[in-house]
Amino acid sequence: MSTTTTTTHPIDAPANCPGTDSEKAGKAEACEGCPNQSPCASGKGTQLDPDIELIASRLANIKHVILILSGKGGVGKSTFATQLAFALASREYFVGLLDVDICGPSVPYMCGVEGEEVHQSVTGWQPVYVEENLSVMSIAFMLPSREDAVIWRGARKNGIIKQFLKDVDWGDQLDFLIIDSPPGTSDEHITLVQCLKFCHIDGAIIVTTPQEVSLLDVRKEIGFCRQASIPVLGVVENMSGYVCPCCGNCTEIFAPTTGGAQKMCQHYDIPFLGKVPLDSEITLAGEKGVSLFKETKHSSQGLKHLQNIVAYLLQLLKVSNE
Repeated sequence: MSTTTTTTHPIDAPANCPGTDSEKAGKAEACEGCPNQSPCASGKGTQLDPDIELIASRLANIKHVILILSGKGGVGKSTFATQLAFALASREYFVGLLDVDICGPSVPYMCGVEGEEVHQSVTGWQPVYVEENLSVMSIAFMLPSREDAVIWRGARKNGIIKQFLKDVDWGDQLDFLIIDSPPGTSDEHITLVQCLKFCHIDGAIIVTTPQEVSLLDVRKEIGFCRQASIPVLGVVENMSGYVCPCCGNCTEIFAPTTGGAQKMCQHYDIPFLGKVPLDSEITLAGEKGVSLFKETKHSSQGLKHLQNIVAYLLQLLKVSNE
């Protein structure tokens, strides 16, 4: 499996970045550790990566591309991404779920396809099918065992992400490609932005919890999206209260001190998609690797909130709910 690395400078170089000065490019102290240091120093840093056009061609027929982001880890980003994919599939859309959280790939487990293998054909890598209209791709399918750690530097992680975007054959009728990214704003996110620069991206959904410690990182994520010219489709406040399995009452345990995600969205003038409570039904669905939209016999509060978020998202995207 061969990999290549992007030779363009990350997003748009700020005015004080040494890479903007052709004489200092790749040679200044601030450039140390940058994966593009060598290309910049050799004068190749401004050349367009030929793989970007191949990626644009590969993804050209996909109707909607959505990034799932989070400022920090542990907020339920992958759980939301997985159940969003299940929700869209339950509405008979064709959905692809790409897991680019290289060091913590949990999507296959949450989709119930852990241990499956990726096969290659003349048209590219074939994703693993969870359902007839829901397919998944993840580095987890290529690891010898679930306990194996992915101890890779940025360049190698960037290379596999690029290969996923360039070589995976999603078919010719995909309605949604959901991309589950790692937390933060690091190499993987820069690679996604660079590789998708000629593709139509509907935008990003940012997942957070109600506490200010999480919202602090979400504000940075919003700044990243704006710098990268990625629309923010909205924010989801996860773990917003605890639903008692006995009485069904919802109690706030991560009580927000600054108004939570809803107030933050008002400040930044971005959509607030809704709240998802801590619900045992959601937890069990993730543990079993099943769709909450099929397995829940009784309509739980978590399911109702997720259904409302999906309906609101389709409305924002001007996609028919039927």
